[in-house]
Amino acid sequence: MKTQLPIDEVMPAVLDALRERGRLALQAPPGAGKTTRVPLAMLEAGLTKGRILMLEPRRLAARAAAERMAQTLGEKAGETVGYRVRGASEVSKATRIEVVTEGILTRMMQDNPELPSIGAVIFDEFHERSLNADLGLALCLEIAGALRDDLMLVAMSATLDAGPVATLMEAPIVTSEGRSYPVTPHWLDTPLPKTTRFEQAVADLVLHALTQSEGSALVFLPGEGEIRRVQNLLERQVPNDCTVAPLFGAMDFKAQRAAINPAPSGRKIVLATSIAETSLTIEGIRIVVDGGRARRAEFNPSSGMSRLVTTRVTQAEATQRAGRAGRMSAGVAYKLWTKGEDGALAAYPPAEIESGDLSAFALELALWGAQAEELAFVTPPHAGRLMEAKSLLHMLGALDAQHRITSHGRTLAKLPLHPRLAHMVALGGHTAATLAAILAERDPLRGAPLDLSHRMRAVAGERVSGEVHHATLARIRQEAKRLSRSTAAHGPEDIGTLAALAYPDRIGLRRKGDAARFVLSGGKGAVIPDGDPLAGERLIVATDLDGDPREARIRQGTALSESALRAAFADQIAWHDHCVWSRRDGRVETRRQERFGALVLDDRTWSDAPQDVVAAAMLDGVTQLGLRPDKAAARFLRRAALMADHAGFPDFSEGHLLATLEDWLLPHLGTTRSTADWKRFDMLPALKSRLDWDQQQQMDRAAPGHFVTPLGRRIAIDYDGDTPQIAVRLQEMFGVTRHPSVAGQPLQVTLLSPAQRPVQVTMDLIGFWDGSYADVRKDMKSQYPRHPWPEDPREADPTLRAKPRGT
Repeated sequence: MKTQLPIDEVMPAVLDALRERGRLALQAPPGAGKTTRVPLAMLEAGLTKGRILMLEPRRLAARAAAERMAQTLGEKAGETVGYRVRGASEVSKATRIEVVTEGILTRMMQDNPELPSIGAVIFDEFHERSLNADLGLALCLEIAGALRDDLMLVAMSATLDAGPVATLMEAPIVTSEGRSYPVTPHWLDTPLPKTTRFEQAVADLVLHALTQSEGSALVFLPGEGEIRRVQNLLERQVPNDCTVAPLFGAMDFKAQRAAINPAPSGRKIVLATSIAETSLTIEGIRIVVDGGRARRAEFNPSSGMSRLVTTRVTQAEATQRAGRAGRMSAGVAYKLWTKGEDGALAAYPPAEIESGDLSAFALELALWGAQAEELAFVTPPHAGRLMEAKSLLHMLGALDAQHRITSHGRTLAKLPLHPRLAHMVALGGHTAATLAAILAERDPLRGAPLDLSHRMRAVAGERVSGEVHHATLARIRQEAKRLSRSTAAHGPEDIGTLAALAYPDRIGLRRKGDAARFVLSGGKGAVIPDGDPLAGERLIVATDLDGDPREARIRQGTALSESALRAAFADQIAWHDHCVWSRRDGRVETRRQERFGALVLDDRTWSDAPQDVVAAAMLDGVTQLGLRPDKAAARFLRRAALMADHAGFPDFSEGHLLATLEDWLLPHLGTTRSTADWKRFDMLPALKSRLDWDQQQQMDRAAPGHFVTPLGRRIAIDYDGDTPQIAVRLQEMFGVTRHPSVAGQPLQVTLLSPAQRPVQVTMDLIGFWDGSYADVRKDMKSQYPRHPWPEDPREADPTLRAKPRGT
């Protein structure tokens, strides 16, 4: 008798929606049974004559779901229900339900957009929002709208907010309530101290859970490293009837199967990554211990690198994980955080389209012949990051200058590899297949030197240093054998050349004077750990970096000879004239450089650089050094500042002058090329050149450079202070009946004695004549009796002479 599951209660509504609308967004919590019941119910109801294709985000989940459905029918996988994943397939002519990993659907649609043998496509665990799932749904919606209005589409998820997906699909929502069995949550009483070691805290919580609850335990950890460390801690402390089993994506299927099968006796403790969050039923699990961390790939478009980062789980992930304890009976979920911290968790993890590498996505769009904005996505890709991906594809020759797919790009799209590795395999010899398999897998060696040659020898069966992960090596050998059919007959075999083909932007040139640091051809910096032999190479290719945007740490790479670089990229290596301002040296630097990307392969003095080119580079130096006007130029600028309110008069503010150096300064720089030259530079002619004849006359009238005394002498006006000023002999101003002014404001006049000492400072000369002049006259007449001191200075003639002796 078939066990009743929560999904069965809404199955009539599911089938009715598909009959009426052909589309559905199904929301069902963990343990509801949607993965195994919905495809079989659709088949039994005869909703479609074509095959039912169900997409799973992981290979293990795909195989497990197919085998469980086949078991329900009393069959083996490959009969009515089959599966296809990378490296394994169980299908036949009788197969009506096919469970596949998400990339397989994309390939099927690209090969034949009409999907002639497919009647329905089910996107299981759509809440994980992988790039392939988002792209697959977008392409299916376009196919259904243009070619196949009979194509049924179902998006299923345990934690997804179904509203946006249902709106995109124009589909009804069906919700299945409740789990099969209740799960009781347990949180920490207080937050973990920052000094607490994560793995030890998880192990302690597992041991506590085993003493408080019955059944086997499923423990969620972010990655293989944490799993291995917790395993070592637990195996020394768990009771004898407990078996500790790791479960992560890099394990072979046999080991994964052993982890999810029930323990022959006693209790099992499964230490798993997020691989166990979805579509897996591990029998006997009644305890979930959630470490509260998840590992995600984040792509940095500025560096072109992805890196794995460990973050807090989201509420959706925590709910999904806890649900694993209630699949077969009532369970408990122990969480390594407090109830207060629970409320601060983000609601959902970011979709891969928001944070992942869009290179393969962009290639698929180009192959489909559509722009991203022409397709329906739950979350549209970021335009800038998509452009970065297109730039990489253009560099690899997969797209032309208009971002249309090339014949080479079509070749790359057929290969089940990242476009970088597909490019290498398509152009390389037989060695490329093995190298691609190594680069696509996690590192099979631990504690070994970084050079890829060690991995190549390990795959060949040679003895190498470091700890060897044999299961990974086995997968690499199997994948290399499969990829070898796609390699070029006479392509390069050299590891360095092949790696450079895949990573043309990560070819590194060692920095002068530093054996561990490299500049990469893409412009970023990278460092090799101290002591690694690869640090001594002049040229390398960095095939694995930690993604640090400041200076990436190289985790894997290989040496590259200069001859190999020149042979592989002859069309991209060229001489460039290099004329720039050097802030460090304080002068214009003129070099001729042979470059590949950001790498300078040869550097020579450019002794005959044209003067106009040098002058243009000097402008950057002027921007850095500032204007630094001499006295004459500074006086001119202060005069010009007084003209700011005059209509049509040029702007002489420092900001505007620096912004327009090319217009007024460049023609006058001549041979100026250093800080010392700039200090000696006469800026006044260049400044004056900004004025036409009428403007110069206008400034000379309104803000003249000199004051002409009644005797005709020219006295420079000092514009240094807040007010323009002059200093003049008092007697030389006799006869002046109107106070002099500049630019509409009174000129500050310092009146001097015959001995050139200040007697009076005034901005109202007429008031001075009428007022304090009489007192000054008495004082001056006693000190300088031979000089004229008239009672009415306004009526006297200006003079600098003294009376002859004896008069």
